[in-house]
Amino acid sequence: MVGPGNRWVTAAKKIVSGLVAIDMLAGPSELLVVADDSAAPETIAADLLAQAEHDPDAIPILISLDATLPERVDVALEEQLRDLPTAETARAALQNGFSVAVSGLEEAISLTNSIGPEHLQLMFEDAESAMSSFTHFGGLFVGHVSAEVFGDYCAGPNHVLPTGGTARLSGGLSVMHFLKLHTWMIIDTLQDAQGLVDDAVNMARHEGLEGHARAALRRKK
Repeated sequence: MVGPGNRWVTAAKKIVSGLVAIDMLAGPSELLVVADDSAAPETIAADLLAQAEHDPDAIPILISLDATLPERVDVALEEQLRDLPTAETARAALQNGFSVAVSGLEEAISLTNSIGPEHLQLMFEDAESAMSSFTHFGGLFVGHVSAEVFGDYCAGPNHVLPTGGTARLSGGLSVMHFLKLHTWMIIDTLQDAQGLVDDAVNMARHEGLEGHARAALRRKK
C-alpha cells in the first residue's frame, strides 16, 4: 500500500502495516520556501497557499534572506486569501507554519536541513549553485520558475515523499518499495570457513551465547 493522504489514510496504513507492505507513514503536506528579494512576494504567497489549501494540518514555511520579505509576503497572502475558494482550509494551515528572516544563506541552509521538509523550494539568486548544500528534503525545486505545483501534477519528480522531519533520514517512494530483498550465503568447504570460526566464537562468547559458539566450532577443522 503506497501513496500519501490525510490523517485517516495514514492511520489506515499504520493499522494494516503488519499485514501488507507500506511505503511510509506520510503526514500532512509541507512546503519550505527559501527566498530573497529577487522573488516576488505574490509568487511566494501563491506557492505557500497551494500547499496550505491541501489540508488544515499542512505546514507552509518561509525562510527569508531579506528582512522585509516576510511582511510583504504576509500582505500578499491576505490579498490572495480574499477570493481563494479554499481560504478556510488555507488559513488554518498557515497557523501551523511560520516565516522568519535569517542572517544569511548559511543560516538558511542550517535551519532548512534541521527541519527536513517534504518539499523545498529555492527562490533566491544563483540558487542552483547552492542547492548541493541543502541535504535534507523530500523533493527539491530550484529557481523562481520551478513551482512545487508542477511537481504535484505534471513535471515528473516523485510526489510521494517523507514528511514530519523524516526526510532527514529517508527518501521518497522508489522502485525499492516494490521489491523484497533476500540474503543468502554459501560456504563450500570447511577450509573456506576457517577464517570465520574464531571471530564468530569470540563474539558469541562475549555476548554470553555459548550455543552460538558451539555451533561455529562444529565447523572448525
